[in-house]
Amino acid sequence: MDSILECRSLVKYFPGCLALNSVNLTVPKGRIVGLLGPNGSGKSTLIKLANGLLTPNAGQILVGGMAPGVETKKIVSYLPERTYLNDWMSVQTMIDYFGDFYENFNKSKAYDMLQRLHINPGDRLKTMSKGTKEKVQLILVMSREAQLYILDEPIGGVDPAARDYILDTIIGNYSENATVLISTHLITDVEKVLDDVIFINMGNIVLTSTVDDIREKEGKSVDSLFREVFKC
Repeated sequence: MDSILECRSLVKYFPGCLALNSVNLTVPKGRIVGLLGPNGSGKSTLIKLANGLLTPNAGQILVGGMAPGVETKKIVSYLPERTYLNDWMSVQTMIDYFGDFYENFNKSKAYDMLQRLHINPGDRLKTMSKGTKEKVQLILVMSREAQLYILDEPIGGVDPAARDYILDTIIGNYSENATVLISTHLITDVEKVLDDVIFINMGNIVLTSTVDDIREKEGKSVDSLFREVFKC
């Protein structure tokens, strides 16, 4: 199987809102993919469906050839936009918790990344800045040996000086057969690490392309094309 994520005529609606409009999409293995679109475009809905947090109204979504559920949670490592960790927990406690919960969690990788980011494993979450909390959560997610990493705004609350390291962390901590799906508004920052992009708007897939094709055929950066496609 060449794809890790597939949508087949996928529909999701809420009262008064069609969030995804019969979406057909294939996300290949071994790629870093940007899921890009304005607010309210359907990005978060698609991500939640892939993680089994929502169920489709029609159509299918498949992760590793399976409908989202217990088995797909073993191969998907998910970074939500909002921190879900308890403030009273120390970083070390969280690492132990993840190590107990996920068979594919690599503790040595987690401690190595903590050291590189100068984060003390004994510190509790409640003593940390918003940016440091996001770094810890990203470290936990990227320390799993997953097949699909889904990252929702992974650098949104991180200072510009740390963004390059965070992106290097993402690139350097997944296997070549795994896929990273990144949803973000900070296109200029992440563009350099992306292989492919998906543009989504009002529940419809507007464009799927490799970054190289955009640069060669359009003569533009991903950020420039995004601004053109979604200009007000």
